[in-house]
Amino acid sequence: MKQNSGPRIALVGECMIQLQQLADGNIHKTYAGDTFNTATYLARLACIHGAEVHYLTALGTDQFSNDMLATWRQENIHCDHVRRISNKLPGLYYVHIDDQGERTFSYWRDNSAAKELFKDTTTPSLSSLAEYDCIYVSGISFAILDEYSRERLLGLLIEARSSGSIICFDNNYRAKLWPDLATTQAWYRRILDTTDIAFLTFDDEQAIWQDPTPSATIVRYADTSIAELVIKCGAEPCIVKTADFSGQIAADTINPDKIIDTNAAGDSFSAGYLCGRLSNTQNSELNATIGHKVAGTVIQNHGAVIERNALKDTVAAIQKLVQQPINN
Repeated sequence: MKQNSGPRIALVGECMIQLQQLADGNIHKTYAGDTFNTATYLARLACIHGAEVHYLTALGTDQFSNDMLATWRQENIHCDHVRRISNKLPGLYYVHIDDQGERTFSYWRDNSAAKELFKDTTTPSLSSLAEYDCIYVSGISFAILDEYSRERLLGLLIEARSSGSIICFDNNYRAKLWPDLATTQAWYRRILDTTDIAFLTFDDEQAIWQDPTPSATIVRYADTSIAELVIKCGAEPCIVKTADFSGQIAADTINPDKIIDTNAAGDSFSAGYLCGRLSNTQNSELNATIGHKVAGTVIQNHGAVIERNALKDTVAAIQKLVQQPINN
């Protein structure tokens, strides 16, 4: 730990206004975004892992931005390093959900403040990245930025890693946010070169690298410096590869009729897995099991960020798991 008060994790990215039509026809508004979803679930699991959860982004000075900050603080997410930009706004997206719970998105983010986060070289939050024990970014964290800002973010991650920070990267891939596949591949190679824990959704690995199977993904990363590979395979068992463990970990079976919304399945899984890691649990099977339990609860509820009470029983179950870890 870099401070005596306990571990600190910073998640970097964009939180947006989420609109979603409910069964009764009403439009539900909330706030979501891949790294923010992970931050929220990590904050709700803080009673287990004890880490401070910080979110680094940029917002406007409008009422939506003010409401966002108030909501984050209610979740016990630290917002000290959120940059405010007067002529920008939060991004917005609409979620379309089909009968199987799968979703598609429509986005409005051209004027998003988060895209400007790394353009101001005097922003205090940027120089403080190396102070965090763990830093979590995603493919979307980079995709929304221009080339200059991507270089700045990557440079800060390299600097933080050299100071002892653990760098986590989730490969969340949105093709529409990148100019072409070659650019995506070039940037992902560079990001992965400075990554310690990689959360890789297999569908995205297949889209970016044309991997035929999750096993092929594991083989492709065999000669990299990534210490911990976590391959997320939807309803199928995830695959974890570390120096001490290599294997598949299955989730609890969920009746398909109970699956309501898979919007943040991967984001919440990452939060659960990191909950185990931040609890000093080196047991990869246990960490993945925690991830599955969080994701399994989230997909049985509406929205990327579900009601806090809906996670209560899951948190209690995870506390028991951490107290009695599974043996590898």
